[in-house]
Amino acid sequence: MEDLVHDADHEKKRNEPARVQVVERAFGLLDALAKKGGSATAAELKQQTGLAGPTVHRLLHTLMALGMVHQSLDKRYSLGANLVPLGEGATRQLGGLALPQMQSLVSELGESVNLAALESGMVVYIAQAPSPHSMRMFTEVGRRTYMHSTAVGKAMLATMEPAKAREIVTSAPMPSLTPKTITDPGTLLDQLPRIARQGHAIDDEEQELGVRCIAVPIPRGPARTALSVSGPTARMDILFVRHAVPLMIRTAVEISRRFSGGEN
Repeated sequence: MEDLVHDADHEKKRNEPARVQVVERAFGLLDALAKKGGSATAAELKQQTGLAGPTVHRLLHTLMALGMVHQSLDKRYSLGANLVPLGEGATRQLGGLALPQMQSLVSELGESVNLAALESGMVVYIAQAPSPHSMRMFTEVGRRTYMHSTAVGKAMLATMEPAKAREIVTSAPMPSLTPKTITDPGTLLDQLPRIARQGHAIDDEEQELGVRCIAVPIPRGPARTALSVSGPTARMDILFVRHAVPLMIRTAVEISRRFSGGEN
């Protein structure tokens, strides 16, 4: 019996795709850097990954040569600029995965549904499922805008650690796009705990007059993302919001499962 089990295990391993250890270690190092907030010393990375010191240094120097890692004057390592286009490209691919769920939500609510992600302190729209109404909201995929004036931006900020949210809010411009736009960092930061508790954020004509938008965060996504429904204020009243939010939260969970490769 033991021989049969051993033979079965051997056959299983033989049929598994070959894994390249150095690639796994390099990505593990980048993942460790990200988990340390994007900056760490070689000693911290050694402790985080369990790799030997010489291995960590060899990997870091290779990643630095590729622009994937940067070393500062104080000998700390950080994620490099060449990772940015890779991350942005991967994030935008998520939009295609989410479209079936977004289109189902349009069928239920009748308004345009958007998916947005956080990129370099701004909101970027990565997918849209348009409303069937002739009078509808249209957002171009790839459009970048501010976090403070959008429901998706506020929904994403509310999922962050307070210090990280404060860093983004206080370092980004907050232009007044309409008379209703929040332009004071303190006012916006004060709203975030309530948004986190209720599970959704609202842009009430803060981005565009006559337009209301509701957003919920996508839980446990590979990137920080949020789902929104937008339409004319005349159609999106308080009753609509109460009806829409549970459906949006359900859809956000379905999208999260799709991102992770799970079944809906």
